[in-house]
Amino acid sequence: MTDNVNTLDQGIGYGISAQERNKVLRNTYLLLALTMVPTVLGAWMGVATGIGQIFSGGLGIVLFLALAFGFIYAIEKTKNSAAGVPVLLGFTFFMGLMLSRMIGSILGFKNGPDLIMTAFAGTAGVFFVMASLATVIKRDLSGMGKWLFVGAVVLMVGGIINVFVGSTAGMMALSMAAIGIFSAYMLYDIKQILDGGETNYISATLALYLDIINVFQSLLALLGIFGGEKD
Repeated sequence: MTDNVNTLDQGIGYGISAQERNKVLRNTYLLLALTMVPTVLGAWMGVATGIGQIFSGGLGIVLFLALAFGFIYAIEKTKNSAAGVPVLLGFTFFMGLMLSRMIGSILGFKNGPDLIMTAFAGTAGVFFVMASLATVIKRDLSGMGKWLFVGAVVLMVGGIINVFVGSTAGMMALSMAAIGIFSAYMLYDIKQILDGGETNYISATLALYLDIINVFQSLLALLGIFGGEKD
């Protein structure tokens, strides 16, 4: 009975001191900032070499998913060891390569650099708002997790289908839904850290990184559709 009570208390933060929770949050934010470096390098290399094209089409999607889930599995396996951070940074470089295909396409527009900076600023703004909300909301948001997961799975399936359909309207709908779902995921993931539900900063960084990448990619897709100026 005592073990059950202790587990419940830890789940809502009472079993973890505020100092420990703040340390996890601080380390998460520092590592999250660091992940942007290999992401940018991967995107630059992908645009320069065109290697990101291997992720196009049906086979490209299968390859991407296999590598992405392989990296995520490896990160979870090494999150409590010295190898955890390098594996995570390797994953973010890989994600940069994946993003390079869309970034290269956006750079084909006359205002491409402006669209990329707008998407970056918009993503940063969403993150700031969600992080601020997480600090003022007092209720437990852990129940959101299962609904957000279902939404993410539906999005992934819809995205795979749209690769073969090639619908611009479908991409718009998926992008708007992704912005909503992964913005909510940011709030959920930050709140988990603040409440003591997530105590490993590598796992926390991975979760927030995926939220950020999905919001950025979706914003960039919408900006390309609505604001791209051809030469």
